[in-house]
Amino acid sequence: MFDALKKLKDKAEDLAQAHGDKISDGLEKVGDLIDDKTHGKHSDKIDTVVDKAQDYVEKLGKQTS
Repeated sequence: MFDALKKLKDKAEDLAQAHGDKISDGLEKVGDLIDDKTHGKHSDKIDTVVDKAQDYVEKLGKQTS
């Protein structure tokens, strides 16, 4: 089971490294969609979550196995 989790982690790192910019753009679009659907009611919280998720994807993309 540990090997399966390690492979999954490695795959996530590879994807983040290869496609981090696309993932980041997607997160931004999802955040904008949610913000629109909630009529800006939770903009600050949505922006915080999107920023943290983008930072995590960037960090994950920089990791080496």
